[in-house]
Amino acid sequence: MTPSNFVKALSAVQLDAVFNPYSERCDLYDRADAPKRRRANLRGFLDAVSATGVDSVWIARDLGYRGGRRTGLPLTDEVHLDVFGKIYGGSPVRATKGDPMAERTAAVIWNVLKDIDRSIFLWNIFPLHPFEPGDPLSNRCHTRAEREMFSEVLLTLLDMLRPRRIVAIGRDAHKALADLDLDALPVRHPSYGGQTEFVRGMHDIYGYPSQPLAG
Repeated sequence: MTPSNFVKALSAVQLDAVFNPYSERCDLYDRADAPKRRRANLRGFLDAVSATGVDSVWIARDLGYRGGRRTGLPLTDEVHLDVFGKIYGGSPVRATKGDPMAERTAAVIWNVLKDIDRSIFLWNIFPLHPFEPGDPLSNRCHTRAEREMFSEVLLTLLDMLRPRRIVAIGRDAHKALADLDLDALPVRHPSYGGQTEFVRGMHDIYGYPSQPLAG
């Protein structure tokens, strides 16, 4: 499957209490062509890593409302779009209006990612944004049924990229990958006080010079 076909298939999914950033538009914050911009961002990411080859895929749980819901890029908020462009090339664009929004998890992820000289692709077990019913700007964990809907999507992605290794960020992601009989190296999720363990885990995997996190 090509990156364009992959993104097209992903954008076709519609579910209750789930925001699909590749086909839906937020009336409060999105620009008129926001879904198109997010599709282009993800397609550009896939094109970039497909051209260089993929060392690793880092897989977390699902998109957050402060990060991937707005950018279309997993584990990436708006304040890191410039860094994204410097690492992967291209020019990912903002799909929203107003001030750029930061996400703490994305900040920790990118603080580590920029120091690893490898081709890394970022993804989520559930690649859309699940929210609490009636509160679109909230985060919830996807259900098992929702996750199982995307099992083939994940397997297709891995077959397309053929990474040397998979890194599971957090217990939910590690368990979901194990359910699919996929071997993954587990690291602590950086949220809820886990950033030090996350950095240590990535240091153990890649041996990069670990730097203390700011703030």
